[in-house]
Amino acid sequence: MLMGNAYFLPSPAAPNECVTFDESKCIGCNICVDVCRCDVMLPNPQCGKPPIVTYPDECWFCGACVSDCPIEGANRLNHPINQRITWKRKATGEIFRVKYCYMK
Repeated sequence: MLMGNAYFLPSPAAPNECVTFDESKCIGCNICVDVCRCDVMLPNPQCGKPPIVTYPDECWFCGACVSDCPIEGANRLNHPINQRITWKRKATGEIFRVKYCYMK
């Protein structure tokens, strides 16, 4: 039986960059790995290096990895495009996002 090649393809909504790290700030403490609800990251085998994002399409974008990081600016979330769009009501100044409606 022949086995085909496996390929990783980027997701159009989140092109394999759910979390990015600033290597000059990240100390490799792996707190973000521990608090991640979806186990998106693994500790880097090199001491002091940022974690490795292994399953970016599984990210819920909850922000736990960013909020629990002890160093401000060491990591940041890259929200999918459909989560970045907001509107502001002129009358009230209220900022809101589109509510998603799924067809059944």
